[in-house]
Amino acid sequence: MPNNQTKALVQGAAMVAVFTLMMIISAYIPLAFMLVFLFAPLPFAWYSAKYKRSTSILVAIVGCILTFITSGLAILPFAFIFAVLGIIMGSTIRQQKSKLYLFMSSGIAVLLSTAIVFLAYLRLAGINMVEIGVEMAKKNYEQTATMSQNITGQSTITPDQIEAVSKMMELTIPSTVTLGTFFVAFILMSINLPVLKRLGLNVPKFSPFQHMRLPRSILWYYMIVLCINLFIRPDLGSTLDVIVINVSYILWVLLILQGISFIHYFISKKGMPVGVKWIATLLAIPLSSFMILLGIIDLGFDVRSLVKGKTQE
Repeated sequence: MPNNQTKALVQGAAMVAVFTLMMIISAYIPLAFMLVFLFAPLPFAWYSAKYKRSTSILVAIVGCILTFITSGLAILPFAFIFAVLGIIMGSTIRQQKSKLYLFMSSGIAVLLSTAIVFLAYLRLAGINMVEIGVEMAKKNYEQTATMSQNITGQSTITPDQIEAVSKMMELTIPSTVTLGTFFVAFILMSINLPVLKRLGLNVPKFSPFQHMRLPRSILWYYMIVLCINLFIRPDLGSTLDVIVINVSYILWVLLILQGISFIHYFISKKGMPVGVKWIATLLAIPLSSFMILLGIIDLGFDVRSLVKGKTQE
């Protein structure tokens, strides 16, 4: 037991040192900022996959304190988010949960830690990151409109349109942040899990994307939102309107992913080249409305068995 405790202490100190060094590099070498952050959860993910959560949390706290001392307050929020993500990833791997569970828990961890950072900035420093982001986007639109006016003599976007876009950005912030945090979690998982596997950990695997099937309850949620928009028509900016807009946004993204999954399934069953899948995925962006319809059909009807039967014939 003493040997195990000594080993845990030594490895914990090593992971704290690695994490602190990564934060120092990201703070003082701007060009290395993004590269380092991609692997930032790795030290704590590896450690928490080998040792109990309470010890991992203590090690992460020490890492955040040293980051604050060596890299300053500006890097501390990032260190906190990556430390939380690393602990959740490692704990999930240690418990041998599925990759879907790992993805959901990692996404929620990034979302909650980001919310804590936002509240800390708001309460302690009086800084509203959301308002700053919206104002920056609004200024960018205005600068683009001014530049277009100077070059072509015609403005591509009017002040009313800029105001409407800004208002829509404010209304869709909850869904945008939610989808953004889950996307970040997915990217970090995709990068760090292969490294953790190289380090000797038994990491879970996703089933192929073409076999992705969302719960059919998604269709009921979509129908409820559609009925609210058609029959109730909430006032612009009201609480119900904000909820409906953000839920709709998330459902659209999920149904688009389901539609792309069906396209991948169809291409695979027809024996087409892998490159066709990439082309179909790129075309899904401008054809988002069609992909939503395809996602609804795929969830509502058993079209995959029809495709499978036709292929076997």
